[in-house]
Amino acid sequence: MVSRKDSNVQRKKRHARVRVKISGTTARPRLCVYRSNANIQAQIIDDVAGVTLVSASSYEKDFGMSGSNKAAAQKVGTLIAERAIAKGISEVVFDRGGYLYHGRVLELANGARAAGLKF
Repeated sequence: MVSRKDSNVQRKKRHARVRVKISGTTARPRLCVYRSNANIQAQIIDDVAGVTLVSASSYEKDFGMSGSNKAAAQKVGTLIAERAIAKGISEVVFDRGGYLYHGRVLELANGARAAGLKF
């Protein structure tokens, strides 16, 4: 019997390969994306200190919409960019988390860029 490979395991392998090359510093932290079927979240992480500087997600209480569509992803991108700029972060390294740069991940990136974040 042929069994289907677990796509999340494959995504984690891709993410591990990318994480060897990408690291967030104090000057240019890492914008990490995680998406599930129902929600999307983003964090800005300083890997040198091992600290999450800013986060935004569709889990938040006052978000006001479903987190499983492109509009929600763009809103999360805008939120993370606004919070980052308020903390003095203007440039980041984008970490797509092993996901394709398409759909909700692309919309999150576009929302963050539109709000003033550079990557």
